[in-house]
Parts: sequence; C-alpha cells; structure tokens
Amino acid sequence: MQIIMQILYILLAVLVFGVLIFIHEGGHFLFARLFHVSITEFSLGMGPKLLSRVSKKSGITYSLRALPVGGFVSMVGEDEESDDPNAFNKKPVWQRLIVTAAGAAVNLVAGILVMSILVAASPLLGSTVVYKLTDSNTSGAYGLRPGDRIVSVGGSAVHTANELMYEVMHKGIAPIDLVVERDGERIVLEDVVFPTATESGVLFGDVDFYVYSEEKTPVSVLRHAFYRSTSTIKMIWESLYDLVRGRYGIEAVSGPVGAVQAMTEAASNGADDLIYLAVVISMNLGIVNLLPLPALDGGRILFLLIEAVRRKPVPAKVEGAIHFAGLILLLAFMAIITVKDVWSLLK
Repeated sequence: MQIIMQILYILLAVLVFGVLIFIHEGGHFLFARLFHVSITEFSLGMGPKLLSRVSKKSGITYSLRALPVGGFVSMVGEDEESDDPNAFNKKPVWQRLIVTAAGAAVNLVAGILVMSILVAASPLLGSTVVYKLTDSNTSGAYGLRPGDRIVSVGGSAVHTANELMYEVMHKGIAPIDLVVERDGERIVLEDVVFPTATESGVLFGDVDFYVYSEEKTPVSVLRHAFYRSTSTIKMIWESLYDLVRGRYGIEAVSGPVGAVQAMTEAASNGADDLIYLAVVISMNLGIVNLLPLPALDGGRILFLLIEAVRRKPVPAKVEGAIHFAGLILLLAFMAIITVKDVWSLLK
C-alpha cells in the first residue's frame, strides 16, 4: 500500500509540474494568438512526441512529448527569417516583448492568485507582535521582550509573521538590528544574536520567539496575501544572489527531478504543503526565465530592448548563435543537476 501511495504521489507531482509548464507556455501562446502570430506547434514536454494533433482550423500542432522538463511554443520567424506577414519577426517590438514576457508574467500572476487562496484558507494569520520567547532564546539578552511589535529586521520592514520569520532565517546568521515598537515608541535593538541551525548544509537564523495571531478579515487576508507573495518573490531573488556569491552550494540547486522529488514529499505531507511548493516553483519559473541570459526569455527580452533602442534588430545570425551557445550551456548545467538529483535519490 505504501509503495502504491508513493507512486501516486510521484504521478501527482509530475502532473503539478506539468501544469506549471503548461501555464508558462500558455502565456506565450495566448498573447501570440492575440497578436495573430503564426504558430506551428504548442508542445508540453521535450524530446520525442508521444501524442500530437493538428488543428483543422488553425493548422497548429498540439503535442505531448516524452520528457516532462519543459515545453515550447514554436512561432514562425522566431529564430529564422520569414516572409510570412504574421511571422513573429514581422510584429512590432512592443508586441514581441509582451509575447516573450507573457510566460513568466503568467507564472507570477498564477502564483500570487493561488497564494491568496492559501492565505484565505489558512486558519490563522500571524502578526509581528512577540507573544513569548522560547526557552532556548538568545534575543532576549539583547532586549527583545514579549509584547514588542517587530517592525524591521536587519533594515528590512516586516508586516506579517511570514515576512518576519523569513528575514530572521535569512539574516539571523550574524548579529542584526531589530526595530521594535514598545509602548508607542520605536526602539532600536542593536546587534541582536539569534540561535542558528543548519539544514541541507546551509546555515539559517533560528526564530526564538512566538507571535500572536491576528483577526482574520477580508482586509487582513488581502494584506497577508500581498506580503506573503512579495516575500516569496524576494526569497527567490535572494536565493539566486546567495547561490552566485557562494552561500549555497550546488547541492542546494534542484532541476526537474529534484522539483518532482520535493513535490512528492510535499504531497505526502498534505495538500497545503504541495500547493505552497507549487506556488514557489511557479514564481521561481517566472523569475528565472526573466534573467537576461541567452536562451531564456530574459535573454530574448534583452535583445528586443536593444532593438528598440537601436531601431534595428541585432543580426539574426548573431542573436541565434548567442542563444544557441546559451542553450548548450543551459542543457549542460541541467544535465549536471539532473545527475546530482538522481544520485541523491539513489543514496
């Protein structure tokens, strides 16, 4: 029975990951159709085709491919010259920018919408007012007291418990300043030291206090949904920065295999964990794809912006060569990460 449940969790995780890819490619597809761009294929997955159907009305091929690691919308004139009046390269720059950015934008919007549903379904909303300190607290020695409303951590404003916990975890590996509101006055607690903990080889600050919950109203739900979404986006950006500067090693990076593994574990813990992780991955897909790197949507957006400034496109052969080189590097990186993820599974 346990093996059957594990298989079902894996299938559910693959399905959720496929939905996130579909949302991303669907964004490109919908706006390409809106601007009447000629499309040859909409594919979910990569590699050999498993299923395909050609629309009699539009002539577009809809495909399901073997490898659930991505997808694509093949537009006429996207990577080659074309005389088709509705080719991608014949459209105004602003339309091409929207089509190119639409996949990432839809991932982000979908993440925010689902995050709002999660917050609305949550039984409690945490405030930033300290209820009591834990028995193993260290922050109390630096002036933190029950009843304090924490308004900033290490220079970053916090509005909800979710933001507060993240900032302490991210910045609390070293002494940090807290700004608290006490008896109507704002007080700066300097160089507060928090306990630390290590998870997957990464050092985090450990929250050493509990907070009060706050009344759940339509306004507070919207407020928490907004700040939880912005905090998640900030977490993804800072994780990328921390990866570049070496705070996180390669073991902290996961590809599609690692993502499915994480979603499988989340699914076994309950729907809330799976949905939240799906939200994080959706936002992550949106943000990473906007990075100005060759082969990614952000790299294509960069070339379109250059075209808008120069009033003429970068030669197609030059741009194509750069994107091809970026694609090779990206595939090589994905292969390394996939091998690492598979090795972790086999250990």
